[in-house]
Amino acid sequence: MISILMFLSSLGGLTIGGTTSNLQDIKTIKLLAPVLISDKLFMQTVKDRKSSREFSDKELSLQNLSNLLWCANGINRPESGNRTSPSARNKQDIDIYVVLKEGVYLYDAKQSELLPVISGDYRKDTGMQDFVATAPLNIVYVSDIAKFELSKEREKQVMYAGLDAGHCSENVYLYCASANLAVVVRASIDKEKIAGILKLRPEQLVVIAQTIGYPK
Repeated sequence: MISILMFLSSLGGLTIGGTTSNLQDIKTIKLLAPVLISDKLFMQTVKDRKSSREFSDKELSLQNLSNLLWCANGINRPESGNRTSPSARNKQDIDIYVVLKEGVYLYDAKQSELLPVISGDYRKDTGMQDFVATAPLNIVYVSDIAKFELSKEREKQVMYAGLDAGHCSENVYLYCASANLAVVVRASIDKEKIAGILKLRPEQLVVIAQTIGYPK
């Protein structure tokens, strides 16, 4: 299987071994179609679902990355554009930022692509625990609460954001259980710092983060 690192190296858009500073150093990543067949039955997958905090530094395959992002919040009904995860009033408020060794990307579910946001290794900035800096993948779930225009109450907006991010992260948990990957969801994140790195608007709320990789 092709790892993300090998794939990007083949594009000539990756600087290995340090933080880069130019966005041109990373390229748009075209994701693969999700594989919809699992070797595990659904009930066994639920039984195996758990949090893990020990990760190998081995790069994820492009197929695994494509599968888990589609599970998180991909489009499963192309005719309507509806997603694999429910959202309050179908506002589809959740943006998924993918933090890899070579840079940060935004998941574009419609085009099935990862769009470059910033180059460089920002994994350590996605959480407080040591393992986030070496695990191959961290995801940051961001809610655009401006989409909840019918509810101006901040408390309700935050509640909707938390529910919607939780739906996405649980789908990732189930995929990881089916694919024998390690995963943990985290609220321990310096939200102000990561919002600055991602250059978020005031209406974009950092909700939670999630770490994924092969078991150590």
